[in-house]
Amino acid sequence: MIKVMDARNTLQKVPVVGDRLFDMGFSQIAPYFRSVRPHFTVIEPNRAELVIRKRRAVKNHLGTVHAIALCNGLEAATGVLAEATIPAGRRWIPKGMEVAYTAKADSDITCMAETDPEQWTGESPDLAVRVKGVRKDGTTVIEGVIHLWVTDRPAKTA
Repeated sequence: MIKVMDARNTLQKVPVVGDRLFDMGFSQIAPYFRSVRPHFTVIEPNRAELVIRKRRAVKNHLGTVHAIALCNGLEAATGVLAEATIPAGRRWIPKGMEVAYTAKADSDITCMAETDPEQWTGESPDLAVRVKGVRKDGTTVIEGVIHLWVTDRPAKTA
């Protein structure tokens, strides 16, 4: 997925279905995220956004978007951000997540992940990605940090 930006840009040239093809392709590579059916709206270095539609499959007993569905959306946004941003020769893996639920998720939710460019050039392998989920009315319903472990790729052996 190192070429996530290339794939997105290529598919966006296909009218109407290009974005959906990207969303479906992402869910094929990372099938766990199929449950939230992420629809990516922004993919660029240091920033990614996706929408989780409020539908029966992601609702809890209160009729709001389930907390774990929100976390899945945040992690999907973080993964695409990492693939679009990580320098060549490096690799990443999620290390942990800290989130706070701040309001009811009673509409479609836009999940966002952001980093600063200098975070990717630092010496520490621990990289904190700022994440949040926002209702249609602009209210933040979840916010926090997803920690990534970023290291050099091992040298290939013959």
